[in-house]
Amino acid sequence: LILVQERLTKQVAAALTEAVEPAGVGIVIEANHLCMAMRGIQKINAITTTSCMMGAFREDAKTREEFLKLISNQYHH
Repeated sequence: LILVQERLTKQVAAALTEAVEPAGVGIVIEANHLCMAMRGIQKINAITTTSCMMGAFREDAKTREEFLKLISNQYHH
């Protein structure tokens, strides 16, 4: 399922880039995979985070760092 989440993350980034043509796109998807919690591993709160950076977010470390800091602050409030 992690591969599915990675593919979804890339597809969302590509779709936004195509539709809006921004200078950059940063996508972060955090998902709770219930299959890991309910069978097999039986790990509660098995959260997986994937990301895809395009354009300015990929090429400019400062832009990427600012974006990741902003979304990190959102999770901790």
